Amino acid sequence: MQQNRDLLHKDNMLIANSTKVRYNPMVIQSGSGSRLKDDKGRSYLDFGGNWALANLGYDNKNVQAAIQKQLENTSYAGIVSSINEPALLLAEKLVQLMPGDFHKKAWFGLSGSDAAEAAQRMVLASSGKSRILSFVGAMHGTNDTGMGLSGLPGAGGVKYGSHVIKAPFPDPYRSPFPGDSLGLADRCTSFIEDYLFKTICPPSDIAAVFVETVQSDSGDVVPPDNFMPLLRKLCDEHNILLVIDDIKIGLGRTGRMFSYEHYGIEADLILLGKSLGGGLPLSAVVGRADVLDSGFAGFTTSGNAACCIAGFETLNEIERLNLVEHSAIAGKYLGDKLASTLGDYEIVGDIRGRALIQGIDLVQDKISKLPNRQAASSIVYRCWELGLLLYYVGNSGNVLEITPPLVLTADEIDEGTSILDQAFNDYMDGKIDQAKVAEFSGWFV
Repeated sequence: MQQNRDLLHKDNMLIANSTKVRYNPMVIQSGSGSRLKDDKGRSYLDFGGNWALANLGYDNKNVQAAIQKQLENTSYAGIVSSINEPALLLAEKLVQLMPGDFHKKAWFGLSGSDAAEAAQRMVLASSGKSRILSFVGAMHGTNDTGMGLSGLPGAGGVKYGSHVIKAPFPDPYRSPFPGDSLGLADRCTSFIEDYLFKTICPPSDIAAVFVETVQSDSGDVVPPDNFMPLLRKLCDEHNILLVIDDIKIGLGRTGRMFSYEHYGIEADLILLGKSLGGGLPLSAVVGRADVLDSGFAGFTTSGNAACCIAGFETLNEIERLNLVEHSAIAGKYLGDKLASTLGDYEIVGDIRGRALIQGIDLVQDKISKLPNRQAASSIVYRCWELGLLLYYVGNSGNVLEITPPLVLTADEIDEGTSILDQAFNDYMDGKIDQAKVAEFSGWFV
């Protein structure tokens, strides 16, 4: 216990608060599969996956062995001014996996944020156009350009890039066009076509549309199934690139290798990060070679061989373990279990998701739909006390987000939903110590 207090004190004294989004005083010591242990040896079932980073869990031996072998060869090899085989292996794998009959290449970075920044640079350079369109509620990074492309509250408030045009995202639970008789997806694409393009910015100035097929950080919002095909059609009609941000939900999480494959469309570029490096810092932009050959967007550590071999082996393990299909099956079971266990609580407004990304929208009551952040922060903290890790997200910080490792089992789903049920009961009965909850700000809204 003394060691735990010492580590918490050191963290408070030494680590910048600007890096922290904390929900509990968890000190990670080790991990295995879908579980983490703290410095006191207590085991936790992980329903958060460290923000969907740990797709393979925490101790995949093949990825660990590949990283160790590469580090034994050399501590560093990059691609800016040299060539290394792991980067070529990973690029070839990603190019083969991405649907589309066109010449593809891969760009490598260190995080999803720099992938989004690099993609912006490259689409503007290749097209000669000046503007980009993205969506209200989007999350495309925490650097300045990523925040400019995003559209949700953050620590610095909502910031838009001067070159970015924002459009409403079709949220079926909290529609941006309540009471409109036109279908929600049609209404949102019509808003772009008939309003934005005619009053704010002509389509000839738009280089690309950046979009998440599930808006995760703004509340795990799943659009109607016809939205992505309508958006692809709009892009085709106006010679606009379609950039899919799969940083958080790609590589099997939605039950497909890439999330947009659910809709039978092609992307011009895909953004990848988080889980790609198997725990090491790695991001990628994959897609049209003519776009990726434009401008310059390199870093000294781009294409680091150790990170790239980790990414290559991560993709191999996803295939070897059949995690894409497993995610679809486990995700269906998880969604059904959440609905049957938690759906009747008055504070549960909506349960939504796709495979192994699920969101539980907490409200004051089902009729008003008013967001209930206190319930979210209290339940997340209580779950940690009970041995379950997860986070809350959303424009109002009121959505419980579940993004577990893709190796999650049915028994673990039963265990986790049981803990959630107890935490909900404890909140409804007023048994959660709000003074303890108040120490952790969590989602920064």
